[in-house]
Amino acid sequence: MMLFGEDAYERNCVKCHEIFPMTLQRMFMNYLQVYSGENNTKAALKHFMRYPRKDTSVMSDMFLQNFKIKEPLNISENELDKAINIYWEKYKTIGKLK
Repeated sequence: MMLFGEDAYERNCVKCHEIFPMTLQRMFMNYLQVYSGENNTKAALKHFMRYPRKDTSVMSDMFLQNFKIKEPLNISENELDKAINIYWEKYKTIGKLK
């Protein structure tokens, strides 16, 4: 049963990232800077969630020295896609700039 206000992004991303000094928004900007568009960014996020490695991380060396690389995310493809889509919609800049 899903609690009110809890979605795939909150369940699978927010809860784990609360401990980090860098926000999920800043991490999103790192991905966007490296991968540019929506399709590339989403594909890179999905791949990293399934196969996390230091050499494919967009995080700084200092960040990676202080925090270990995450474990592979063990959720369904559908749940992962939902989380990534919510993440994209939450932090994308296209259509939000005035």
